[in-house]
Amino acid sequence: MTTPEQSLLGKPAPYVDRYDPSLLFPLSRRPKRDELGLSATLPFFGADLWTAFELSWLTLRGKPQVAIAHVTVPCETPNIVESKSFKLYLNSFTNSRFASADEVRDRIRADISEAAWRGAATQSSVGVKLLLPDQFDKEPVHELDGLSLDRLDIECTDYQPRPELLTAAFDEKPVDETLTSNLLKSNCLVTGQPDWGSVQIRYSGPQIDQGGLLRYLVSFRNHNEFHEQCVERIFMDVWRRCKPAKLMVYARYTRRGGLDINPWRTSHPGAPPPNVRTARQ
Repeated sequence: MTTPEQSLLGKPAPYVDRYDPSLLFPLSRRPKRDELGLSATLPFFGADLWTAFELSWLTLRGKPQVAIAHVTVPCETPNIVESKSFKLYLNSFTNSRFASADEVRDRIRADISEAAWRGAATQSSVGVKLLLPDQFDKEPVHELDGLSLDRLDIECTDYQPRPELLTAAFDEKPVDETLTSNLLKSNCLVTGQPDWGSVQIRYSGPQIDQGGLLRYLVSFRNHNEFHEQCVERIFMDVWRRCKPAKLMVYARYTRRGGLDINPWRTSHPGAPPPNVRTARQ
């Protein structure tokens, strides 16, 4: 099993400008899920929605092309793809020639699928969509919908995850709420570099104490974990302590190295949220 410490995170890396899928570095989701007490049968559905803003290749005649890539990695995959390796992989397209954007899309789909599903008994595919320059102007910027927790004037003293801050009104009438915050921050598991994000929590069930929820989200501020792992931790803490009938947690993290990662987890299957960037992204 590969570990984050074996990746190129925090280490000098050569710039490879010829197509090389071997640059992709898969990391097992299992250790962090074991830490959360999750079995092979997950209590949630969802996906990791990636946006790659720095993608370029050459036509067969050597003319550069550019695109934005949306990549959807199901949360059922046994692995995540370490983000620096993903960036190095995309860089390897820079001076490689391809017959069409469709060929580039198909290569990315095949390579990310292989890395994400590596070691699994069954294989499936990730989703890949390329946006070409004539579509760039149609890309919207939109903040997460919901009632902002950041309006609350509260004291925050905890900067490592404190699930005990989460409480709910179990003896009152259930509610349906969508709550948001722009104050989510965590750090890279390996380098300790800051990861800035916004989070949306939609639920049905006992009303969650909003002040406690905001303090809980702020408590990730000095926590070292990858984006996907933070969102699964938030989901499981809210699920176990507040006992909603339905729950969805969706985070949009600001980009680093031309990539943003936006994990989405939900207790009930459904269509993923639109991969629409926020102003900070």
